[in-house]
Amino acid sequence: MGELTNIFDTHAHYDDKAFDEDRESLLESLPGRGIARVVNVGASPASCRRTLELTEKYEYIYGAIGIHPNETGQLDEENWESLKGMCREEKCVAVGEIGLDYYWDRPAREIQKKWFARQLNLAKEYKLPVVIHSRDAAKDTVDIMEAEKAADIGGVVHCFSYTKETARTFLNMGFFFGIGGVATFQNARKLREAVEYIPLDRIVLETDCPYLAPVPYRGKRNCSLYLPFVAAAVAQVKKVEEETVRRAVWENSLSLYRMAE
Repeated sequence: MGELTNIFDTHAHYDDKAFDEDRESLLESLPGRGIARVVNVGASPASCRRTLELTEKYEYIYGAIGIHPNETGQLDEENWESLKGMCREEKCVAVGEIGLDYYWDRPAREIQKKWFARQLNLAKEYKLPVVIHSRDAAKDTVDIMEAEKAADIGGVVHCFSYTKETARTFLNMGFFFGIGGVATFQNARKLREAVEYIPLDRIVLETDCPYLAPVPYRGKRNCSLYLPFVAAAVAQVKKVEEETVRRAVWENSLSLYRMAE
């Protein structure tokens, strides 16, 4: 067997303070260790600015610009204009992460919904895919995506955590599914059932680092170097070779973010 296909981390947060001690050395090591591309994902106005700084510094890092549902209380018309400006940057490849989070349930749900809809429309206006964050909010997420015609926008449901019935709804909209470290957890039966159900040509790999490190690093700081454990878990569920998964998810990631090889 030849060399394994490179890996694309479709969702990372390397601007997080968890990487302050060794960010530069870690990021510089990635290409030599099989991680060929990373999309760093914004969550707040400040993290969006830091994301763009990373895209300027590293050729293989791209950015998604958007406000996480729990951070939408920070949004007003002034920083909305600033957000739109950041979305026009050359290495911004998506609007995200955006959506609804009823687990933490803040700010008020109406505020989350308002900015979710506006950011979906921003993505439509700029012809960018979206990175969807949805936690304990499946019905409202789907309702807003349908109302705003998200099927015309496309994108990825990040850290997918719902049933295969909900997966079917997102599949019908043409969305990809971000699968990360949780797929390796012993107690992740529901997610593995969804992975089994979702076609391989709709799956992409993600870390959500520094969060959700896969087994055997569960509980520690996550990073892109651990993605082979996720690829192996997907391969096991799909009953295919790991290289088959790695080839498929590489192509899927380029397709998701509308990139050339």
